[in-house]
Amino acid sequence: MGNGNSTETKESRRSKMRQKLQNFSSRRRLRRPGSGSVSGLVSQRSVSQDDFAGIALLTLIGAEMKFKDKWLACVSFGEQTFRTGISDSTDKPIWNSEKKLLLEKNGPSLARISVFETNRLSKNNIVGYCELDLLEFVVQEPDSTCKSFDLLDPASSNVVGSMFISCSVEDPVETETCFAKRILSIVDYNEDGHLSFSEFSDLMNAFGNLVASKKKEELFKAADLNGDGVVTIDELAALLAVQQEEEPIINSCPVCGEALKLSDKLNAMIHMTLCFDEGTGNQTMTGGFLTDRQASYGWMFKLSEWTHLSTYDVGLNTGSSASHIVVIDRKTKRLVEELIDSKIVMSMRAIYQSKIGLGLMDQGAKEILQNLSEKQGKKMNTVESAQNIPSFLEFFKDQINMAEVKYPLDHFKTFNEFFIRELKPGARPVACIDRDDVAVSAADCRLMAFQSVDDSTRFWIKGRKFSIKGLLGKDVDSDAFLDGSLVIFRLAPQDYHRFHSPVSGVIEKFVDVPGSLYTVNPIAVNSKYCNVFTENKRTVVMISTAEFGKVAFVAIGATMVGSITFVRKEGDHIKKGDELGYFSFGGSTVICVFEKDSIKIDEDLLANSARSLETLVTVGMQLGVSFPKLENCSLES
Repeated sequence: MGNGNSTETKESRRSKMRQKLQNFSSRRRLRRPGSGSVSGLVSQRSVSQDDFAGIALLTLIGAEMKFKDKWLACVSFGEQTFRTGISDSTDKPIWNSEKKLLLEKNGPSLARISVFETNRLSKNNIVGYCELDLLEFVVQEPDSTCKSFDLLDPASSNVVGSMFISCSVEDPVETETCFAKRILSIVDYNEDGHLSFSEFSDLMNAFGNLVASKKKEELFKAADLNGDGVVTIDELAALLAVQQEEEPIINSCPVCGEALKLSDKLNAMIHMTLCFDEGTGNQTMTGGFLTDRQASYGWMFKLSEWTHLSTYDVGLNTGSSASHIVVIDRKTKRLVEELIDSKIVMSMRAIYQSKIGLGLMDQGAKEILQNLSEKQGKKMNTVESAQNIPSFLEFFKDQINMAEVKYPLDHFKTFNEFFIRELKPGARPVACIDRDDVAVSAADCRLMAFQSVDDSTRFWIKGRKFSIKGLLGKDVDSDAFLDGSLVIFRLAPQDYHRFHSPVSGVIEKFVDVPGSLYTVNPIAVNSKYCNVFTENKRTVVMISTAEFGKVAFVAIGATMVGSITFVRKEGDHIKKGDELGYFSFGGSTVICVFEKDSIKIDEDLLANSARSLETLVTVGMQLGVSFPKLENCSLES
């Protein structure tokens, strides 16, 4: 029965309970490696009753691969990533690793599972991945049966193996019942599935509610529905359900100690359900990662992270302080790491994040960058440069989809021909194509959007001298744009490098603005010592539209981008989504400036930008709607 050892003192029971909670908490901390925001659970947003879709139990059972190795798997879902342990050397790894994931009707539902071959000395190599919509999966497979998914090579989309997965979803009632079982396990010292009054008393004390502690006998009688002197799991679940509605008895989480909002019963239950799973060790996947690439790194990276030589983070100034740039994919609502060579990161930080580095730039290094860009541009136009294409694809193999490219690889005779590659028709559908009052993304890029210029300088652009007048140059009348909206489209080297018109209208004029060729990486943009956008070489395209008034489209050159090519001319009428031009080798940026109160930018883009978090978008995705017509248009990806 549940009445415990008669010789056991009250203090020894409490000591045992405290030890259990400490063990849960220590396991919970150990399962969240890293530093910065990664050191703890990603901050849980409040979920409304209407938006709560349940808690999914995802199990990675195992895989079948085409060769033997030691394997690990990662699950990326929303802004969290979890990893399994490393298997033995085999071509059929077994993990049987579980993780509970919160599902929201308007939140992320697409989970990406990546499989890595391991190399503990450095980073591990991604071999294949699959994606599944958890909500669709549980509808199609309600009994949580094991299902096989093809693992695809990130570079070629060829099948490289199979992944075996099961998934089930608890509804709110099931969540409450399962939570009661976990609560019970804390003080069920005899592990017989029942609580005695003494055990129940310890549980009430752990809840942190003084009122409940004083009413222990009354509450015990209320829970003991059949009057047998012990409380079963079902009886406790019934008590919690009724009591939490009438007079909440749980004030703080027994595992992490966080105070709970008594007015928000649903989120308190969600918090404790997920927290208990982390603490008890029942869930064998390790959490606390932002991206699958971070989760896959070997012990050398972990050592550098612990010594603060390498950090992951999301938020203000991460471009200047973090070693890794993390963006959020708009389509999947998942965090993605931008690939960039670590030596380049160190050199950029040395130059752009110090007065000394920028001082050297002023003493002649600008000319060096200019000459370097010109020489590199010429080199990338040689036949020999085509030899660099395979290694480029290998480095960015999970971020370049060759299936979208218009021509096969052997079509490109130089590296630059590949760099300015075209895509197949239909590869980038244009949102609300028949509505000119809907603006769209101008490029495959990492996007920052601000309803006002003031917001852009508060959340992102740290150059002290940034201004709309400085951006557009002296030959453009900038008065209409001074209090306008600003959208920054940053292209990385792996991106499709042709840019398109975000709006429909007529091209009034092109204005070339001479300048330097600084990098447009966030390390430089977030620097208070440098003014990238107002000092770099750029071309301003003025577009006159019926729906948005005048729109200033600014194509900005960058390090290694010595050439900005336009395929349109003054007087041309363009439709949104039409190609405007392209950047040659390197990474660069487009900035669109809208007149004040001419566009209502989509809320998700503004919310991410307010967190200083770039959004990964593709050409044609919806950007916003003109203010006179605010009818809702569904997002097309």
